[in-house]
Amino acid sequence: MLVGRENFDDAGVFRLTDELAIIQTVDFFTPIVDDPFDFGRITAVNSFSDVYAMGGKPVTAMNIVCFPKKGLDPQILKDILLGGLEIINQTGAVLVGGHSVDDTEIKYGLSITGVIHPDKVVTNAGAKTGDRLILTKPVGTGILTTAIKAGFISKQAEQDVIGWMTTLNKDACEAMQDVGVNACTDITGFGFLGHALEMASASKVDMIINSVDFPILPTVIDMINMGMLPAGSIENLKYCKESVIIDSNISPFIIDCLSDAQTSGGLLISVSADKVNELHNKLEERNCPHYEVGYVGEQSSGVIRVR
Repeated sequence: MLVGRENFDDAGVFRLTDELAIIQTVDFFTPIVDDPFDFGRITAVNSFSDVYAMGGKPVTAMNIVCFPKKGLDPQILKDILLGGLEIINQTGAVLVGGHSVDDTEIKYGLSITGVIHPDKVVTNAGAKTGDRLILTKPVGTGILTTAIKAGFISKQAEQDVIGWMTTLNKDACEAMQDVGVNACTDITGFGFLGHALEMASASKVDMIINSVDFPILPTVIDMINMGMLPAGSIENLKYCKESVIIDSNISPFIIDCLSDAQTSGGLLISVSADKVNELHNKLEERNCPHYEVGYVGEQSSGVIRVR
């Protein structure tokens, strides 16, 4: 076992030979949008992100499905699975089967197996003092999907956030492997602060986050003003508060965004200062959005400083 549960990493990694290791992960959840096909795509992209965060290449996928035998049109299930299959095909992985359960509440996700050279595994524990922190997607999907469920955002805003959630982290993964980075994690349910704190704790460093121009999806602040803050985001801030130091002049709206529970978020990459420009270039070559959001400070027990 090369990577287990020690540092709350994104996936498990098991060495098979001196030149081959497998990455294993599983994820599934209930619908967060109305369209079944989009739900399938979003869930699949989210499931693959853990493999990409480790620097790996996904090779197989297995469906996990909960769906009621009675009361819903079977076409809904078909559309969910077709959405997932579209994403599986984009990754180059192969669908090898799965498992279904009769359940009153719809749930869908994937179990993914990826491959990687044992020497190229990227974990959340390698961030080093002086590293620059690069984020590949803006935050706010949790707030916006809550607003979608409440019917509070426009169709255009809904399609925009679905576009972000259905964008694979494949290009970002390939770029960081081309360059060679020190650490990575994907930003999902624990929000930016929660996952950054896991990286800081695993790496035993401070992380300094620049709140000015932090990438936030459009209309998110408006939705917070309307009360569209998911319960998970509030719990994330409670979880982090003992290890997060926030400058007194920072808007509470920004902190709500930083703690927002993401679905299918981007990668947070820690890269040495002498490689950051190369990483920017590699990401631009792949038309992959990226934002420099801070840097790694001195060694510590793991603290996030928001400035």
